[in-house]
Amino acid sequence: MPTLQQLKYVVAVAEKGSMNEAAKHLFIAQPTLSSAIRELEAEIGLSIFSRTNKGVVVSQAGIEFLGYARQVLEQMKLLEEKYISDTPSQVKFTVSTQHYAFAVSAFVDLIQAYGGDEYKFCLKETRTYEIISDVKNLTSEIGILYLNAFNEKVIRKLLKESNALFHSLFIAKPHVFISRNNPLAAKPKVTLNDLEMYPYLSYEQGDYNSLYFSEEILSTLEHKRSIIVSDRATLFNLLIGLNGYTICTGVISETLNGKDIVAVPLDVDEEIHVGYITHQNVPLGRISEAYIQNLRRHVQVLL
Repeated sequence: MPTLQQLKYVVAVAEKGSMNEAAKHLFIAQPTLSSAIRELEAEIGLSIFSRTNKGVVVSQAGIEFLGYARQVLEQMKLLEEKYISDTPSQVKFTVSTQHYAFAVSAFVDLIQAYGGDEYKFCLKETRTYEIISDVKNLTSEIGILYLNAFNEKVIRKLLKESNALFHSLFIAKPHVFISRNNPLAAKPKVTLNDLEMYPYLSYEQGDYNSLYFSEEILSTLEHKRSIIVSDRATLFNLLIGLNGYTICTGVISETLNGKDIVAVPLDVDEEIHVGYITHQNVPLGRISEAYIQNLRRHVQVLL
């Protein structure tokens, strides 16, 4: 039976990606840590880590074990906080998401409710492929992305291969984000022809720049003017400065994004199905559950 100490060792190595760095973090000798990991792997008959010349990574077989190890340690922390320790332990949580304001708002609420005196929370606004990879490798507990008629078959196949499950948050009709001063802002809805002469803004997807991984629907359309950006602040600045547009869900937070950006319905026969993904072999902890509740609450308010 693995001990709590062994489980702490496993989690530390997974987080640091290096036996040497994990040993420093744990204030033990590196040979001692390596020996403890080998003994645990021999005991459970499983290679938790794959060793490479760049360090160690969690093996495919070890992902499920690591997920349960984290759950056991989290429950132990709860017991210690309630019955033993006078000092709460550091709270940790990571979410990977496409560029959604409601994901940020839910994250803010989570920290306010659970941060306490010590915490290490991480919000990664990142690319579609990396979101799935983060959940697959347990780098993030939750990922947030969308499906639609064009990308669903490819994304669901990748989710299945990654042992990830998609959970629905909401279904939205497409909108465009534009500047409040854009001539199109006064229209009840806009068409693709209306947008033809305006710069089209989209998020770059790095090495996995497949149209199926695009954060915007209608990714196969050609545009006379096109700008690719990597972060939300830059995109919003260009919406205002260049009268550009981007295709989105229409869910926007005035608190976070100000009053200069508006959402106008786009006249196309499409739907955007936004949801969150989790690893199918890893039960969610209390922090993850709380974050999901926050997501649902913010979506209900903004829709």
